Amino acid sequence: MLEEIIKKDKELLIFLNSLGNESWDALWLQITNQLSWIPLFLLIIFLVVKSFGWKKGGFIILSMVILVAFSDQFTNLIKNSVERLRPNNDPEIKHLLRLFIKPKGYSFMSGHATTSTFFTTFTILLLRNRFKGIYFMILFPMVFAYSRLYLGVHFPIDILVGILIGVTFGNLYYYLFKKVENKIFQ
Repeated sequence: MLEEIIKKDKELLIFLNSLGNESWDALWLQITNQLSWIPLFLLIIFLVVKSFGWKKGGFIILSMVILVAFSDQFTNLIKNSVERLRPNNDPEIKHLLRLFIKPKGYSFMSGHATTSTFFTTFTILLLRNRFKGIYFMILFPMVFAYSRLYLGVHFPIDILVGILIGVTFGNLYYYLFKKVENKIFQ
């Protein structure tokens, strides 16, 4: 059963990756770069400080930095435990993919999908009562994660599991954050 799932996962990646074309390649390379998202992060910092002030806002921003660091380390722990080859390094399918970057390391689970979804879930929960438009932020992890399929460096299951873990951790982290926040600021 697991072998069949992995086979279908590879077939789906080959299909999705083959949908790309040269006129879109540069855009997807830009989207996958974390630095391209700095304007979004600056907007979030602005919204947090505007909503909560400097003292509480600073605490929230520090919490977000801790969130990203935790997510990164957790993802690396899983990747190094599972040791699934990235598609661009998988001898069975790499010749069938459109490849642009060739990262080393392992594939399962996607750090891009996990961390961006974790961060987005926490941010939406934090700001949902102050900015109704914050729900549009869900596009960030969706586009960011898809870029990894387009570029052939993650399998669909890597992305799906990353999103599921990100949503779960985002909710748990928000719950923990609210407990700590209530103790510190009341």
